[in-house]
Amino acid sequence: MTRPKVSKGGLVTDDERAEIIRLHGEGKGRNEIARLTRRSQRTVSLICQEEGLVFDVTMTEDATRHRVAQLADRRAMLAEALQDDAERLTEQLWRPAKVFNIGGKDNTYTEREVDEPPADAKKNLMASAGIAIEKSLKLVPPEREDTEGLAAVDQWLRGMIGGE
Repeated sequence: MTRPKVSKGGLVTDDERAEIIRLHGEGKGRNEIARLTRRSQRTVSLICQEEGLVFDVTMTEDATRHRVAQLADRRAMLAEALQDDAERLTEQLWRPAKVFNIGGKDNTYTEREVDEPPADAKKNLMASAGIAIEKSLKLVPPEREDTEGLAAVDQWLRGMIGGE
């Protein structure tokens, strides 16, 4: 006797139902069973529920903890890259630079080398460095012990980029 159920993928045959139950018996999780059978997670869940089968949530909890740890590691790497960007930007404040102009009635281009960037370019470099540092600190906040030093750095950055 066939007990078809309607799902997004169409009717579920007895063979598909048996395969879902077999995979559950092997200890596979709902998402993996759905991938293997090309059925929706909801369909897998409903079939297992009808059969009185439950999924081991400890595997899900372990997978969630692992994913959270992976994301924390990626945030730390991004924070480090942003810190590197901020350092490269601030180094440019004191390096020779090229200034240029495009204009005039003939729309001409002129350029020249200067010992260091002009003030408006320095302001933009500091603003960009400040944003990179701020985002880095939000991704990986400093230890609580350093909050006093952080406040001083924040105040200095705001003063440099024209904030508060």
